[in-house]
Amino acid sequence: MKKYIYILLAVMLIVVIGCNEDTVGNDLKGSISGTVTSESTGEPLENIEISTSPASTTILTDENGEFVLENVIVNQYSVKAESEDYVTAFESVTVNADATSNVIFKLVISSANNRQPSAPVAIAPVDNASIADLNVGFAWNSIDPDGDDLTYELNIRNDRDEEVLKFSNIQDTTYTVSDLKYGYKYFWQVAVSDSINDSVLSQVYSFKVAEFPDNSYYFVREIDNNNVIFSSNEKGVEVRLTDLNRNSFRPRKNNSINRVAFLRIVGSSTQLFTMKPDGSDVFQVTSSIPVNSINNKRVGYSWSNDGSFLLYPSLDKLYKISATGEGKEIIYDAPEGRFIMNTTVSADNSIIVLHTTDVNGYNAEIFTIDFSGTRKKTLVSNVLGSLGGLDINITNNLVLYTRDVSGFESAEDRELNTKMFIYNLQNDTQVSLSGGKDNGTNDTDPRFSPDEAGVIFVNSSNAIDSNKAIYTLRFDENLSVSQDRTILIDNAFMPDWE
Repeated sequence: MKKYIYILLAVMLIVVIGCNEDTVGNDLKGSISGTVTSESTGEPLENIEISTSPASTTILTDENGEFVLENVIVNQYSVKAESEDYVTAFESVTVNADATSNVIFKLVISSANNRQPSAPVAIAPVDNASIADLNVGFAWNSIDPDGDDLTYELNIRNDRDEEVLKFSNIQDTTYTVSDLKYGYKYFWQVAVSDSINDSVLSQVYSFKVAEFPDNSYYFVREIDNNNVIFSSNEKGVEVRLTDLNRNSFRPRKNNSINRVAFLRIVGSSTQLFTMKPDGSDVFQVTSSIPVNSINNKRVGYSWSNDGSFLLYPSLDKLYKISATGEGKEIIYDAPEGRFIMNTTVSADNSIIVLHTTDVNGYNAEIFTIDFSGTRKKTLVSNVLGSLGGLDINITNNLVLYTRDVSGFESAEDRELNTKMFIYNLQNDTQVSLSGGKDNGTNDTDPRFSPDEAGVIFVNSSNAIDSNKAIYTLRFDENLSVSQDRTILIDNAFMPDWE
């Protein structure tokens, strides 16, 4: 009998212990924390509903996309993140006693009930438009029925080559494209995306850019510490011809071959280039023997009238080189201690005019030589101050130049009172064209006009780094100024007029 009593007591004890263990397990609790972000943008998502299975607490994420489920009974759970705008996601997690388990959700936008935006419709330029400007403002319209944020991509092709201009991630319905090309027909299309559905394309639109203007003025403007070459016409229509990120200057047009020569800094050297008047077909003429002078801001060169060759200085030597970069030869070798600053050649190739200086850029001379290098006539010598600007007229009898009549000389190469002069080679007389110049200013970089009854030149204050502007004036057959100087282009220098 006692045996059965012991057995009964043992069974009861086991039941009691088992019941106590269940009670202790149900009292063990932990926490679940987590973050919810957008898979596409990485931004935190607020008000995302968080729940578990088996069921515990339901909570919404805060403004940081974070949540914490507290007092969750120890167990294994499936945590659900749910919102009508996103695909529902699940993550498994084990809750341990007195510990916090972490989960991370990256939700994908739901497209189940989201509608596509409308196809973009062109506002500007209108289809088949004619455009006069190389900077074109594009505008279009697109509507999203669900109010989603839209981004656009603008694609532009042309009728000349396979180049495609692509501009992505545009947030607005307008966009300006610069530096299109004269005479080209362009085709453009816009794609719109709501980041949920597939992109929607507009129809293809077209426009035509006007033909290149007949510009006769060429000049330089400084942009972001680089010299940039432009052309312009009498209506003030300007066209940028050289790259903004390349230092290009001193343009010289040759009408015989319809090319523009110019200087460009390549590495640490100054090289001679040519291009078409619209800035295309750039060709480097010099290489191993670059253009060089003791003052490359003043250095000059010259075309032959027929465009077959160019003359340029390299320190004490004057070189002749073909327009194709071949056949270099030395035309003139200056005496020791003399350096060539500038040159110009007559239309019949009978006269070369040279401007030489000492090592400091002063003690300057202007004189003529022939193509054998023989010195012929001295025009200017034994003067204080700087000389500059050099041009010869088509009849080979007038030479245009500048001189700082103040006689001031400084290491900073500053000029105080520079005037324009015309020297008559037939009677060895000279006249000043700067009678109307304001006191405290300089007239520099003069060139004869195409009809040779006027000049184009630069006027600026004699203060260092002052603004420069390009002017014109006219003179009569007696070289008397017949028309007041007229401003042509502001904030510009190194002009050419062909």
